[in-house]
Amino acid sequence: MATILVTGGTGTLGRPTVAQLREAGHEVRVFSRRSGAGLVTGDLVTNNGLRDALAGVNTVIHLATAGNGSDIAAAHNLFPAARRAGVTHLVLISIVGIEQIPLPYYTDKVTIEADLVKSGLKYTILRATQFHTLVAGIFAAQRRLPVLFSPRMPVQPIDPREVAARLVELAAGAPCGRVPDIGGPEQNFVTHFGAQWVKAAGMKRRIVSVRLPGTTFAGYATGKALVPGPRYGHTTFSEYFAEHRPEQR
Repeated sequence: MATILVTGGTGTLGRPTVAQLREAGHEVRVFSRRSGAGLVTGDLVTNNGLRDALAGVNTVIHLATAGNGSDIAAAHNLFPAARRAGVTHLVLISIVGIEQIPLPYYTDKVTIEADLVKSGLKYTILRATQFHTLVAGIFAAQRRLPVLFSPRMPVQPIDPREVAARLVELAAGAPCGRVPDIGGPEQNFVTHFGAQWVKAAGMKRRIVSVRLPGTTFAGYATGKALVPGPRYGHTTFSEYFAEHRPEQR
C-alpha cells in the first residue's frame, strides 16, 4: 500500500478520510498545525515541517483549508514541495460551481485548481457539494433567535463520509485529472432542510425564506451549486442528523 499524506486530516472531511484510508490498509500521515498522537506537525502557509512530512510519500490528499485567504499561499508551498519530494499523485478536494459563484473563498479554489494543473504534478480533482454540516450551520448560528432566516436558494448537501469514500477510492487509483462532480441525494431549498434540522434539534422555530441580493447568491439561486444527473450520495439530510443530533445551545 502507498504512504499517503493527508493535509487537513483533523477537519470535518479529514477525519473520515483518514479513518477510511487506514481501514483500507494504507499507511497514513496527517499533516496538521496541531500536535498529538498520529499527527505530523507543521504549517502549509509558513512551509514549516512540510519537507519532512513529504519524505517517502507517494500520494497527497489535500483537504486543508482555512477560509481566510491563506489557502492559495498554502497550495503555492505544497505543490512544488510535493513535486520535489517525488509525489506521484495529488488528490485535491474542491467545490461544485466555483466558477459561477463569485464568493472569495470559491475564487481562491479556482486559482488553486489552475495552479495544480500547471504544477507538473500528476493529479485528481474532485468537486463536491456542500456538506450536511455546512447547511445545518446556517441554522445553528441562529438558534438563539425566535425566527430562523433561510436564504432562498437550492442546495444538495452530502454526507462528508461519502465524500471521504470517493477520495479514498481516487487516491488508490491512478491520477485522472478532474473527475465528475458529486452531490448528495436530495436537491431542495434551504428552507426544506431547515425544517428537518429544527425537528432533529427538538426545537420549535418558524423559518422565514429570504431573497438575498448580489451576484454570489444569484449563482446559488440559479442552481450553480448543484450537480446535474445521477446523485452520488445516499445519506439524506434527515438521516444524517438522526445520527448526529444538532446542538440546542
